[in-house]
Amino acid sequence: MKKNQKIISLSKISSKLKSLKNKKLVLVGGCFDIFHYGHFQFLKKAKACGDFLIVALESDEFIRKNKKREPVHNQRQRAKILSSFDFVDLVILLPYFSKEKNYFDLVKKIKPKIIAVTKGDPKIENKRKQAAMVSAKVKEVTPLIKNFSSTKIYKMYEAFFSD
Repeated sequence: MKKNQKIISLSKISSKLKSLKNKKLVLVGGCFDIFHYGHFQFLKKAKACGDFLIVALESDEFIRKNKKREPVHNQRQRAKILSSFDFVDLVILLPYFSKEKNYFDLVKKIKPKIIAVTKGDPKIENKRKQAAMVSAKVKEVTPLIKNFSSTKIYKMYEAFFSD
């Protein structure tokens, strides 16, 4: 699949899924704003859990509201970075989800076999409920690597470039 064909809007997911019926789908989600080694390891190990890795990519508005900062890269730029990796098969550009129900609806639509997470994921309970809805499994694929945190990198960047 060409890199630019790996990036789709949420509205196009149903038609895309028709061609993936016999694949073991792995779903991950996140911002991936300042891409680092921890992200790389996480995505690579998530892909190893199945045949087809889908990244649900959070919106710029999500970063503003949840991370309380401006994104370093806009959603389209982050999608292009992610789609450049061979182990990422599809990137879904999410609109801003204001309710947990939106994530449940997304999982119902995709019906992954695996929802891959990092150990200590703060949304693990919701992800377990989502997985149970579609007979999927939640799998911790990597530990949280403390030295590789987008927030930590962003704070270092801010300190370096502030007056």
